[in-house]
Amino acid sequence: MNTLFDKIWDKHVVQVVDDGPTQLYIDRLYCHEVTSPQAFDGMRARGLRCFRPKQIICMPDHNTPTHDQNKTIEDPVSRNQVDTLARNASDFGLTHYGMMSPNNGIIHVVGPEKGLSLPGMTIVCGDSHTSTHGAMGAVAFGIGTSEVEMVMASQCILQQKPKSMRITVNGQLGRGVTAKDVALYLMSKLTTSGATGYFVEYAGEVVRNLSMEGRLTLCNLSIEMGARGGFIAPDEVTFEYIKGKEYAPKGEEWDKALAYWKTLKSGDDAVFDKELTFDAADIEPRITYGTNPGMGIGITESIPMEGDANFDKALQYMGFKSGERLLGKKIDYVFLGACTNGRIEDFRAFASIVKGRKKADDVVAWLVPGSWAVDHQIREEGLDKVLEAAGFEIRQPGCSACLAMNDDKVPAGKYCISTSNRNFEGRQGPGARTILCSPLVAAAAAVTGVITDPRELIR
Repeated sequence: MNTLFDKIWDKHVVQVVDDGPTQLYIDRLYCHEVTSPQAFDGMRARGLRCFRPKQIICMPDHNTPTHDQNKTIEDPVSRNQVDTLARNASDFGLTHYGMMSPNNGIIHVVGPEKGLSLPGMTIVCGDSHTSTHGAMGAVAFGIGTSEVEMVMASQCILQQKPKSMRITVNGQLGRGVTAKDVALYLMSKLTTSGATGYFVEYAGEVVRNLSMEGRLTLCNLSIEMGARGGFIAPDEVTFEYIKGKEYAPKGEEWDKALAYWKTLKSGDDAVFDKELTFDAADIEPRITYGTNPGMGIGITESIPMEGDANFDKALQYMGFKSGERLLGKKIDYVFLGACTNGRIEDFRAFASIVKGRKKADDVVAWLVPGSWAVDHQIREEGLDKVLEAAGFEIRQPGCSACLAMNDDKVPAGKYCISTSNRNFEGRQGPGARTILCSPLVAAAAAVTGVITDPRELIR
């Protein structure tokens, strides 16, 4: 019996090149402003139009400021990239959700919440965190700019078929442990290259019990283990999430789609190239101490005593020492957001900790919804009042401090506890020191001013 990955992949094969790649049909191409300009230029140079324009969605997110979006972008590079995407989308007749559009946000947040990403699809974008959409039961992966052009021109892509891996997490997550902690735990076990060459299917009781927001977070971080992508078989949680969304099938089409989606699972006798199993009891709230997402520990643990040259270099950059515990470590910035943790569930979690408390005076906090839809829901649920009473401000949607491509940069030497996906040197600004964590850990640090076990603050 085939794996679910095999089922979706095989259904999209156009042709197989002998001793070469597979020509794979792509259902959805997402374009943002950073990796698409050269692709559009290539199309113009060859006098081509997009083969299936309705399958392409364009949205600025990396360079968008998270304040005053109704005004001209001050940074000339960011302004040029955002304006160029708008012009290209118009020239090629593509759907474009620009800044201040109620449909705008981070492309990996908006796609699922609008029902643009659906089970059984193949989905690509010129962005590594396209793996996020795998939570919908889709085969989703990041591609390069030349491949973006290839999909625009033909709605197909040339790809070598990756190997299959199943990661099963059994048991029940403990108090204060989230999908982000599961992902950080898996990265510490596999390292940032442990899943290289594989497409990962997540399974087990823990995964089945995750909300869609949690699943999106888990799949988002697949790339940080080196995986080509990661996904979860669709189930009732998936179907309930999709139902009624703007681009979801309706009426008879819904019934037909649902019948197909229910077949999307690996058989009991499916054979994977690699299988790994983990126990939820071993996972506590997590933080990173180094300069890649695999350099992480449980929040009550100490930094390992020894490592390789990269380990020593990372500790020197971060200003940490082997054997040190990070509980009580002073932090300067808190970032809640990104395509990893910018969804409504993440804001609910953050608000649950800060409710009735106050932001630490010497902490700068950036709370950035992943989309205008998330912003609307925050206000509809009254979370904005809870956050404002605690001294926090909600910014406008965008990638924000996930990466230093917009105004939200962490100054050199400062510590930022962040719900984003990468803690590379300079990722949040030249010299910035990033500690990855869940929204609960971020909230606990925001009100105490130091790294704090959120379980101490959960009511």
